[in-house]
Amino acid sequence: TTFRRTLPAAVPGVTFLSGGQSEEEASINLNAINVYANKCAEKRPWKLSFSYGRALQYSTIMAWQGKDENIKAAQDVLLNRAKANWAASQAKFAASGAGAAQDSLFVANH
Repeated sequence: TTFRRTLPAAVPGVTFLSGGQSEEEASINLNAINVYANKCAEKRPWKLSFSYGRALQYSTIMAWQGKDENIKAAQDVLLNRAKANWAASQAKFAASGAGAAQDSLFVANH
């Protein structure tokens, strides 16, 4: 309702920051936004999403650890996170509850 009253329809999208959430939390919340948005799609002319920086990178970096022998594993983790967030953007995400994606990315006094 607030967006419909204050945000022009010409604005292509609204992007929220995922800061402080775990990767999994950010995906769950993006999914929830899109589940809700799909219920009232005719009233919502904009795309709703998160700005995923750390929420895509963290588990990838943890898998890689700067070692050449971990590159393939890190690529696989990144692909899994990208697929999870694609599913969340379509309101089709199912949380896995496993791995570094669960780690909080909150940084106190940041």
